[in-house]
Amino acid sequence: MPCVDTTQLLKGVLDLAVLAALRDGDGYGYDILRRLRAAGLQDVGDASVYGTLRRLFANGFLNTYVVPSDEGPHRKYYALNAAGRAELDRTGKTWRDFASTMDDLLQDRGTV
Repeated sequence: MPCVDTTQLLKGVLDLAVLAALRDGDGYGYDILRRLRAAGLQDVGDASVYGTLRRLFANGFLNTYVVPSDEGPHRKYYALNAAGRAELDRTGKTWRDFASTMDDLLQDRGTV
């Protein structure tokens, strides 16, 4: 079993990943899932993304609106609001600081 379980890492950063996926434009659930997978998060599950969207909305970081569809059910779109952008900035900084620390720890300094 690998020392680093990427599914556990993903659980810890999924809120941040979803906020980042919405930074440049609104999206509906499956669209956001595709954005995450296209960015390299192939292991992210449908239920995880939908649950994260509901939680981020309940916490006041997203707004929603419904767009009628001629081809099936209406789509619920999610959009970052001011609180969501502030949360993206805050958690993005935390992530960059953490990643920088890990990069420093993992540097090959040529010593054993």
